[in-house]
Amino acid sequence: MSIAHGLLAIRAAYRIILAMEWPRLTPGRFVRRENRFRVTVEVTGKPVGAHLPNSGRLTELLTPGRRCWLIEFQDPRRKTRFDAVLVRYAGTWVSVDARLPNKLLSEALATGALGPFRRYDQVRREVRLGDSRLDMRLAGPPGICWIEIKSVTLVEDGVARFPDAPTARGARHVRELMGAVAAGDRAAVVFVIQRGDARRFRPHDQADPEFGAVLREASRAGVDIHAWTCRVDRQHIEIDREIPVDLHSEGVT
Repeated sequence: MSIAHGLLAIRAAYRIILAMEWPRLTPGRFVRRENRFRVTVEVTGKPVGAHLPNSGRLTELLTPGRRCWLIEFQDPRRKTRFDAVLVRYAGTWVSVDARLPNKLLSEALATGALGPFRRYDQVRREVRLGDSRLDMRLAGPPGICWIEIKSVTLVEDGVARFPDAPTARGARHVRELMGAVAAGDRAAVVFVIQRGDARRFRPHDQADPEFGAVLREASRAGVDIHAWTCRVDRQHIEIDREIPVDLHSEGVT
């Protein structure tokens, strides 16, 4: 095998490892949101309940008639037959499953595909730090690195935004990361944008000025801030590319 063919094979293998394939998806149309985690959708002309694995507002995505795709389950213990996981918005595929970023990041870390964290060879998930449980604790030759992962679905004019609603919990987690840096560890906030049309990331000060202020404070204190987009379609989702992070204040009072 030539070197060129070998590189192509490695690239293909990495793509398979990093991509999470959707199971068979059922098409539907969004009808209404019942509460934070339950929606009504229309499937084959009939309204059915579905679990929405995302507590964000998703105001621009969840509009009546919006095309969506669902995973069907045959578990009699479930309150709903479906999970709503994917929508089509302005020609863009958007994953609304907030559970996925942790899994996607774990897979990318395992392959060494994320440059800033390539030298860490041990990953623990859901590890307590202070009064919080953070998403990841990495260990390796560089030492210890704590990571908090945030799922992002909102993009405005090419700018990914987080959060879309106030999140006191999110601010608390960022403060815990600042404490880890002060204690001598490394720490990072990673924003996983579950769509591919973002060109940069900025905290959403209009939705939650406190979170934006804490994120900026954390950056000044040495917490790394990263943002990755995802490549999404009806077959799979995968982490795609890192984009710039803009922490300039928008002057919210």
